[in-house]
Amino acid sequence: MSLPNLIEVQKKSFEWFLEDGLREILEEFPPILSYGKAYQLTLGKHTFEEPKFSEEECRNNDKTYAAPLKIDVSLLNMSTGEIVDQEVYLGDFPMMTRTGTFIMNGAERVVVSQLIRSPGVYFSQVADRSTGRPLATAKVIPSRGAWLEFETSKRDEITVKVDRKRKQSVTILIRALGYGTDEEIRALFKDVDTDEQHRFIEATLEKDPLAPVVNGEEGVKDAQIRFYRTQRPSDPAKAEAARRFIEEQFFDTRRYDLGKVGRYKLDQRLERTERMEQRILTREDLLDIVRRMIRINNREVDTDVMDHLGNRRVNTVGELLQGQVRVGLARMEKGVRDRMAVRDPEQMVPTQLMNAKLVLGAVREFMGGSQLSQFMDQINPLSELTHKRRLSALGPGGLKRERAGVEVRDVHFSHYGRICPIETPEGPNIGLIGYMSSFARINGLGFIETPYRPVLHEVPGRIKELQGRTLNEDVLDGKGGMLGAAGTVVDEALARRITRSKSGRTVAVKPFVADEIVYMPADVDERMTIAQASTPLNERMELLNEYPSTRRASDFPHVPVDQVEYIDVSPQQIVGISASLIPFLEHDDANRALMGSNMQRQAVPLIRAEAPTVGTGIEGQVAIDSGQVLVAGEAGLVTAACGDHIKVLNDKGRHRTYKLRKYNRSNQSTCIDQWPVVQQGQRVEAGEVIADSASTERGELALGQNVLVAYMSWEGGNYEDAILVSERLIQQDKFTSIHIERHEVSARETKLGLEEITDDIPNVGPEARQHLDGNGIIRIGADVTGGDILVGKISPKGETVLSPEEKLLRAIFGEKVRDVKDTSMRLPNGQRGKVVDVKVFTRDEHDLPAGTEREVHINVAQRRKLTEGDKMSGRHGNKGVISKVIPVEDMPHLADGTPVDIILNPIGVQGRINLGQILENHLGWAAHRIGFRVATPVFDGARQGQIDAELARAWLTDRAWDIMSERAWQLGTELDADPEIDFRLEHLDDDREMQFIYLHEWLQADHYDMARVDSDYAFARRAVAREWLKEKGYSPETILPQDYTHRETTEADDQLAVDVAYREWIQQQMEDSDGKGVATDFGSAELAATAAQVAARSGQPLPLSGKQVLYDGKSGEPFNEPVTVGVSFMLKLLHLVEDKVHARSTGPYSLVTQQPLGGKAQNGGQRFGEMEVWALEAYGAAHSLQEMLTIKSDDTIGRVATYQAIVKGEDIQKPERPESLKVLIKELRSLGLAMDITDDKGESVVVGREDATPAMPIFHGGLPTPL
Repeated sequence: MSLPNLIEVQKKSFEWFLEDGLREILEEFPPILSYGKAYQLTLGKHTFEEPKFSEEECRNNDKTYAAPLKIDVSLLNMSTGEIVDQEVYLGDFPMMTRTGTFIMNGAERVVVSQLIRSPGVYFSQVADRSTGRPLATAKVIPSRGAWLEFETSKRDEITVKVDRKRKQSVTILIRALGYGTDEEIRALFKDVDTDEQHRFIEATLEKDPLAPVVNGEEGVKDAQIRFYRTQRPSDPAKAEAARRFIEEQFFDTRRYDLGKVGRYKLDQRLERTERMEQRILTREDLLDIVRRMIRINNREVDTDVMDHLGNRRVNTVGELLQGQVRVGLARMEKGVRDRMAVRDPEQMVPTQLMNAKLVLGAVREFMGGSQLSQFMDQINPLSELTHKRRLSALGPGGLKRERAGVEVRDVHFSHYGRICPIETPEGPNIGLIGYMSSFARINGLGFIETPYRPVLHEVPGRIKELQGRTLNEDVLDGKGGMLGAAGTVVDEALARRITRSKSGRTVAVKPFVADEIVYMPADVDERMTIAQASTPLNERMELLNEYPSTRRASDFPHVPVDQVEYIDVSPQQIVGISASLIPFLEHDDANRALMGSNMQRQAVPLIRAEAPTVGTGIEGQVAIDSGQVLVAGEAGLVTAACGDHIKVLNDKGRHRTYKLRKYNRSNQSTCIDQWPVVQQGQRVEAGEVIADSASTERGELALGQNVLVAYMSWEGGNYEDAILVSERLIQQDKFTSIHIERHEVSARETKLGLEEITDDIPNVGPEARQHLDGNGIIRIGADVTGGDILVGKISPKGETVLSPEEKLLRAIFGEKVRDVKDTSMRLPNGQRGKVVDVKVFTRDEHDLPAGTEREVHINVAQRRKLTEGDKMSGRHGNKGVISKVIPVEDMPHLADGTPVDIILNPIGVQGRINLGQILENHLGWAAHRIGFRVATPVFDGARQGQIDAELARAWLTDRAWDIMSERAWQLGTELDADPEIDFRLEHLDDDREMQFIYLHEWLQADHYDMARVDSDYAFARRAVAREWLKEKGYSPETILPQDYTHRETTEADDQLAVDVAYREWIQQQMEDSDGKGVATDFGSAELAATAAQVAARSGQPLPLSGKQVLYDGKSGEPFNEPVTVGVSFMLKLLHLVEDKVHARSTGPYSLVTQQPLGGKAQNGGQRFGEMEVWALEAYGAAHSLQEMLTIKSDDTIGRVATYQAIVKGEDIQKPERPESLKVLIKELRSLGLAMDITDDKGESVVVGREDATPAMPIFHGGLPTPL
């Protein structure tokens, strides 16, 4: 089964809202009656018009992507019967884009689905504090209305609370429902209240203040009045009011609503076979709840597990918006009634009565400020996709992060296939934020479902169903004759005979997997026995194991195959999308897999994206469903493919133009840029990728780079997870990224006058204005650094009293001499880049906020190369910070001179138990050397034997290439020595040129495509390996097929490749050591043992070990031990040092302590804390410590003097007393303690600046006295 559409949860829910959700609200919303009941306003059908602006226009011009919403409204005059129908415009309703987002004021937002407790009834048990006895409780949670809570006391009394008011005996409520006498109540529960030691109804009746009751009618009235008094103690209790109150509280659809889900869960929990349709409570509901509580107390039935996904449902975007519209309509209702009371009856029409802003105002509040409406995580396509699949237990009506315990955060067995057990934040939100599993979907009731395939044990006695099946028992005809024995595979003839004999009855067959998909929620599949997707099947889809591993609720038993009911559809259905992108996930510790999943979402788009050599096979669908790549909407011929658009001529002869996004800024300031991957004249099919975007390559997700990684210690540079990188990665822009920062400035109307955007800026020279145009706005393409003016702006200063000379100048020159100040927008310190976009908004052409006349947006793009301090990681949670960029010539290199790209610390592997990175490294090496890409799905990926075989093939390919290279140089030497041939080795550019001269001579005879040999290096290497294997007497088709992409190898083929590699390696080692070969005609086990012995003697790495001999780039000497070297996929994360690095010489100080402020935003200093002071004390650095605590901190006099001394080149003077000492003195004085400082002469010492207040007199015998 292939993955479903990964953003279906968002799009499907919003489509439901547009078609059904809004209609449901309008239908259930009751007509609005005026106070005198003279008029009635009724809401009718709704219609959406086309959005006013396209998605692209909204993004570019900071608009909201919305469509006008109109509703048919009828106003009925109750006295005359006259009806006025009008279509009322309610406003512009936010619409979802094709990628599942909302555009609000130009910024893309996502409405996160909320995982909350489902409406319904929940039973639990609470241990009594004194006796420890478990006592049953029940809660009825409606979708709208009062909560009901039932409890059992240690004296067996059952009580009830409504909306957490005073508790009372449940028999009061039962009487109020119409069961007045004690005998009626006893009769209702006599079949369940059977425990002689605990008679719950009898105990409750004893505590009932109304008991005993014989007259039913009086009992009902008394109970209703008593119930009313409990709920409304301040209101006068009358029989009619009490009866009406109970009706409205539980049985009125306007006040109480269980909802479809609540009714479904209530019926399910009360084990009803016939479903009820009412969405209100019934008497039977309340009685059945009390009956089940008694059964729980008697230990006949189980309680509910609150964290089970059968009891939690998902509020998707459609339901959340539906709730907001309901709130808006409720707000509007009162306003309509008020206007009905004051309007002139003759002029009363619906448009004048309805305040449309109130309805959509609630929706806009939600979209702009709700905890569930979030600024979209747009770092890369994966972060965008997973944000739309996020599930939050927080938000209105959900959990509070501070009060959520461990149980609700923990992984539950019902999460299997529904919520990813790996993806969740690491901070305080751990377990409260989750992500849907890969194949999960949400059903109509809001419960998460996961797919299974049925396992059938019998089929109908028909030819089509019987043919090809294996009989599981003997099939006899009507006379007892044998038609087919157990274990027989049914052919067409046998199927016909059985069909004639069985005439439609079922036939038992060997369990097989049906070709259909069944989705089940958590409360259904926990009752099923489900086999794993990796269970072995034969070609007839029959289960091969007699006792397969299965899952049944929270148990994982091995059961007879006849008991298996379903099977998983895919091994990866347990995990989410991010975790599914981690190859060899099954070999990683869950904590590190969690980090790997989260860090993939932080990967910065690179200017040269590379899809992973070792992937999992879902990279293509993730890229497409993210919405960042462009997909052909219909088949056709590409007629134009330019930098900003693609034109496709469809089969009907019509052109369709696809516009590309160029250097757009994402929400997180990364760059979104699209470019064509098709060419003019190319045929494309519907759904085919026609344009790549950031972090994609040929339509596949490409978050990082494939680099040559070595696991070794190197001069201590990679201590504590630090990463060493080669300068080659910087030179070739391997990890270079583009970041676009947006800067906004507006000209407003102030109290002193109008601000103005201009290039006429006071006290600014022409050099500072050289990049500004005539309007004072910077030109596109200008290179800017920190402090440069982006937009020139002047603001009026406060007017002062003018001197006669100034009045004269004002009279002569008018407003030109008016006093203004420079309020230009400058690029913040520490930033740099190139201006790539300028947008100017004016009041005449755009909808600007009140008081704003003009607004300018400047986008500055910046190329950031990899540098020390940047954070990098792999996909397995192996993260680190770059400690040093090493010159290429100093990096360790392979025997052929290839330097490694990155050095990681091997100690960081075994402690973190993320061995997946080593397997990726090995398989990546093999794929790199042979020239292929790998798709290894999670839990169903490459096995150890397959990786060994690929490493063997890689070694054979390298060995063949080395031998060919020796032959090529031998040929070159012979040709160079022959004077009759015009060939000289010194004229060659490099080794490869000689190699390919020899290749042409060697391979032409075997009909190879020589053009492909020249252009495809991997193809050339495979061709050489095949020819060498043929020379050695092996079958290259079995060991190393030429078409390596579409190949199927058996275990025997893989073992042969391993044996050949061992044999040739042993032969090579023996020849290198003594010049003689050795007999290697052994079996596989003997070959492996012999190879291990040879490796131990020679110190050379085995061909299957994944290790290589590395040479020190500085000395050229080999390292002592072979090193694990391979190709791994590495990511550059958004935690970039350029955003975090900060330095300060002087800057702002705190007003109270006079110490420097903290943080980069305040241009603050670095805190020298208590532990840092201890460090300097330990070293005895007294003077350095004194500087830190005085002139570099809060010695207000000393720091100014020190700054002046540095400027003048003089010696720094002795520090003064710090301001913190003065603060301490003042604090103590505020407590009434007379604190003062005197010198050795007994005179008071002034601390800091001179204090204007007189010193306090000191009396040694007691407290100071006031002056």
